[in-house]
Amino acid sequence: MGKIILASSSPRRASILKTMKLDFDVIPSEYDEPHTQTVFSCEFVEKLAYNKAFDVAQKLHSQNKNFLVLGADTIVVIDNKILGKPNDYQDAFATLKMLSGKTHFVVTSVAIINSNNLEFTIKSDKTYVTLENLTDEQIRFYLDNFKPFDKAGSYGIQELPDGYVKSVDGQIDNVIGLPSKLVSELLAEMQ
Repeated sequence: MGKIILASSSPRRASILKTMKLDFDVIPSEYDEPHTQTVFSCEFVEKLAYNKAFDVAQKLHSQNKNFLVLGADTIVVIDNKILGKPNDYQDAFATLKMLSGKTHFVVTSVAIINSNNLEFTIKSDKTYVTLENLTDEQIRFYLDNFKPFDKAGSYGIQELPDGYVKSVDGQIDNVIGLPSKLVSELLAEMQ
């Protein structure tokens, strides 16, 4: 297997790759994500993941370097509406209030591009998450202590305190930002 390049500065994604015992370097993508779409479509998320990977892969391609470049994008969806990163504290509070007691889903799209020939593969994984009925005090406690303002859906599942999540149906690392099972499958495809 060729050396892997993670086209993301996300410490959570890097941590998942380390857990998978993969040899990789990080070259953050400079692709500017246009999170303007509000209605969910798998194609939209896959395009974002591809564009992140392609931004790095094309630079390596022009240098005649042979790597597998991995790009990913994670979105949170409720009632077919994409929930992006919150604008501020009030927005994060409103988002968590809306998710409270309801089931939503998280989609992570993963694209892997061979920087040598720019061949690629891309797929998505979906996980359903149900939060407990959170009180205003619980929401404020979480926001004040964990400050999830850089996270889609205004939360990071790995840091939610006990009693905040009712159920998870699917891969939890998908919700964190990188589905390891899917990554393994895509890397095997690119061999």
